[in-house]
Amino acid sequence: MDAQTVIARRVAKELRAGDLVNLGIGIPTLVANYVPPDLKVFFQSENGLIGTGPIPEQGLAHPLLTDAGGRPISALPGACTFDSAMSFGLIRGGHVDVTVLGGLQVDAHGHLANWMIPGKMVPGMGGAMDLVSGAKRVIVAMQHAAKGKSKIVAKCTLPLTSTRPVSLVVTDMAVVAFPEGIATLLETAPGVSIAEVVAVTDAELVIPDTVLEMKI
Repeated sequence: MDAQTVIARRVAKELRAGDLVNLGIGIPTLVANYVPPDLKVFFQSENGLIGTGPIPEQGLAHPLLTDAGGRPISALPGACTFDSAMSFGLIRGGHVDVTVLGGLQVDAHGHLANWMIPGKMVPGMGGAMDLVSGAKRVIVAMQHAAKGKSKIVAKCTLPLTSTRPVSLVVTDMAVVAFPEGIATLLETAPGVSIAEVVAVTDAELVIPDTVLEMKI
C-alpha cells in the first residue's frame, strides 16, 4: 500500500456521521474514497458547495462545477451551492466539523505551516488560514518526511498558517496528537516501529506506555 493511501485510509476513520468536512488539495482529497458507503458525511468545497460527489467520468465534467483547486467535481442529490461569503461564514463561524489539510511542516506544539515556501511562487493562502482557525477539528495529512528531512519539526521555519495548534497529524508512519500543545505519538503504521518513527522525527515526541498500530 503506497504512502498516500495509508494516510487517506487512516484519516477517513476520523470522520463521524453528520460531519461537515472540508478536504484540502493533495492527499486530503483522497480521503473521500475511503469513507464507508453507509457513513453519511457532508463534504464542503470552500468555493461554495456542500454535497460534493466523486470526480466525474471523462466527458461529464461541468465547467462551473469545480472544487477550490479548480478540479472537476460532481454534486450529490440534495447538494447546495452558495457564494464565497456564505462559505467562509460557515468556516469562520465554526460550523465546519473537520478540515483535512496538507502540510509542509508541523512543529512540536502542533503549529502548521502549509501555504508557502519563501522564494517560490505562491498562488495565495486560499482558505487555509480560515480553516485552521475556524474548524472544530484540524487534521493534517502529509508524508512523514520529504527529501530525507522530517516534516514534524521542533519549530517551523516556514511561515505559519495559524497560531492555533492542529488536532492531529496523520503520516505514512504515524499518528501524532498534541494534547496541551505537546507532540504525542498515538499510533505507528503497520510494520513501522516506534524507534523508526523517533529516528525520522525532528521534534521530540512523548511516547505513551501504549502505542497502537494504525487500523487501515
